[in-house]
Amino acid sequence: MRKVAVIGAGVMGRGVAQNFAQEGVNVILLDISEEKLEHAKEEIRQNIRFHALFNKNKIDEDSEIILSRVNFSTDYQLLEQVDFVVENVPEKWEVKKSVYEKVDEICTENCVFLVNTSCIPITKIAALTKRPEKFIGTHFMNPVPLMTTIEVIKGYHTSEETILLTKELLKHIGKECIIVNDSPGFVSNRISHLFMNEAAFVVQDQVAAPNDVDNIFKKCYGHKMGPLETADLIGLDTVVNSLDVLYESFQDSKYRCCPLLRKMVDAGLLGKKVGQGFYTY
Repeated sequence: MRKVAVIGAGVMGRGVAQNFAQEGVNVILLDISEEKLEHAKEEIRQNIRFHALFNKNKIDEDSEIILSRVNFSTDYQLLEQVDFVVENVPEKWEVKKSVYEKVDEICTENCVFLVNTSCIPITKIAALTKRPEKFIGTHFMNPVPLMTTIEVIKGYHTSEETILLTKELLKHIGKECIIVNDSPGFVSNRISHLFMNEAAFVVQDQVAAPNDVDNIFKKCYGHKMGPLETADLIGLDTVVNSLDVLYESFQDSKYRCCPLLRKMVDAGLLGKKVGQGFYTY
């Protein structure tokens, strides 16, 4: 099996690393501090146990055995050893820019970059390096181990070999690929963030409470989750950052971030990952 590294030990990075480890793949999980990595290790341990409750026929290994396949590290030089890098750093251009300029100098020329970005175009990120043909978007959905399909984004220079290698890798961890072309927000977030943003406006305008908004989507439309529950799950800070990217990219007022969302982020009400957003967890 090819060697994989995941950059960023936040909610998505932890989920991606867990998914690979559960499918027997050794993975390096990189972040900037030991504290974040220790937190990630405990979260993955708990999530494996939680996942096992709902997938008893799929998970027959002890959580510690699965966890042993994850190498938690702050040493970026370990990227010299890998064939794939899955990037999950925050949706901020300066952060992504610094990461890719760094890893481009370390990784081998054959290494493929899987960009798990919410809205920033793959072509724009690939232009930061000397290997744009090795870049492809892989928009994992949260919670990663439970979701069976990935939105895969082909950048302007993405090669057919990169697409085939990526599909092969994702198939190994049980994922189906839906391939789309590159555009800010792609398909999923270009549409879903309109729902989440407008739902926040509805709450801000006191038209309905968060629970009522979400119940209309679940009970009237048959959605599994409402837009505000989804925003809490993703993280309100990530939603705001993504809306800012969409607004900057399209210069369209429909992506103007709801002031309530920005206020909640300023107050530290980031959603499920901190225990408080539109709902209390």
